[in-house]
Amino acid sequence: MILWRRLRNTASLLLMMNLPILYRLMTLLLTADGNISLSLPAHSLLAFSSVLITVFYLFTEVMPSHEKGLPFRLQLLSGGYELILSSIYALILQIAGYLVWFSLNKPLDLTDRSLLYRLIFHMAIAWFFLLIHYLNGFWRTCFTSSQLGVGLRLLMFFFWWIFPVNLILFFRWCSVVRRELYFERNQYLLDTARVENAVCKTRYPVVMVHGIFFRDWQFLNYWGRIPRTLKKNGAHIYYGGQQSSRSVADSAAELKSEILRILQETGAPKVNIIAHSKGGLDSRYAISRLGMADYVASLTTINTPHRGCLFVDHVLKAFPVWMVRFVAGRYNAIFRKLGDDAPDFLAGVQDLTASACARFNETVPDSPKVYYQSSMSKMRSVRSAGFPLNLGYLLNKKYEGANDGLVSTASAKWGHFLGLLTAGKKGISHGDMIDLSHKNIKGFDVAEFYVQILIGLKEKGF
Repeated sequence: MILWRRLRNTASLLLMMNLPILYRLMTLLLTADGNISLSLPAHSLLAFSSVLITVFYLFTEVMPSHEKGLPFRLQLLSGGYELILSSIYALILQIAGYLVWFSLNKPLDLTDRSLLYRLIFHMAIAWFFLLIHYLNGFWRTCFTSSQLGVGLRLLMFFFWWIFPVNLILFFRWCSVVRRELYFERNQYLLDTARVENAVCKTRYPVVMVHGIFFRDWQFLNYWGRIPRTLKKNGAHIYYGGQQSSRSVADSAAELKSEILRILQETGAPKVNIIAHSKGGLDSRYAISRLGMADYVASLTTINTPHRGCLFVDHVLKAFPVWMVRFVAGRYNAIFRKLGDDAPDFLAGVQDLTASACARFNETVPDSPKVYYQSSMSKMRSVRSAGFPLNLGYLLNKKYEGANDGLVSTASAKWGHFLGLLTAGKKGISHGDMIDLSHKNIKGFDVAEFYVQILIGLKEKGF
């Protein structure tokens, strides 16, 4: 099927690129002498053939051959990718055709103006339709790909005409699109195959609790594409609803109120909590100090600093008090405008220090009524993520070793440890664990990771 798709797209382009030459060849075949006037049936045959080739080409441009059975966006992306590939195939074949033609004929007589003009005309037609075909594929992939970054798009837009920069960008472009198609196709087929099994339909609804410096916005989901995949596989998903930055105790109180509201809405006796980063501390406090142990079946913490972030202690000591207060004031002012009632940057950050978490662990014991489990990831180098995680990685590495850009691997282990995750050359950052940038990571499907968490909870009766 893949071969047929590419043959069809390439054939339509080659026929259109060489329509003047084909018209001339058909004229020679239909007459004993190309200069003899054609009969009416011959004219009709030539006209019909030309129209047929044109319609075939236009049909391919509007509906390029692509992989069937995928979501509409992936069909557009697949079609665009196939158009780009067929442009390259047609270009190679066209150049090869020119070389063969020149090798089989006597050297071009540049004094023969008529022949020279015909050759220029044929080549102009060929390059025009080749460019249209390529741009069609380029813009389809540009507007439908979720993995082509802004940087690559801008580089391609400004440097497409500079050789060999454009060639390097082109191969990078195709590589990203190809990986995206492969990754999301497999994910879609997997979800489609098991959708009837509702593998993520746990006994209790799932509450996803965000970390510090974020909110549960409706149109900017903290968890990226993860909730959509979980819901597709049967999960009932809710959110913690706490403000972006408050003390652990205050955030836990907000979380408690939201969980009680969810229980009243659903009629469920308990919930399963999946919490990321500081959200894990908020959840532990709500369970052990605010009486939520009877209403929580399980707590799964993802990259949570259970033992704090030692580098935060050092940073708070290194900066002048006035500077810390200034940053806190600016943050609080911004997030009040974004929806927080009483944001408290400093309280949230101070509760993440290693010293504060040491006291926290002494006063917030685990409840025997709740099943605790945790998971953690790590970055491989400072180039594994952008700011501020790259800076956090360096600071964390200096004081605690391996980390995800904010949390050390040792700090995140709590309860039953599901394992340390890393993949590819860059590893997996703090943000990657919640699909923050919607980036597909080779060797790690973040949505599938959460699917497996819920499958595990379902098997345990939660």
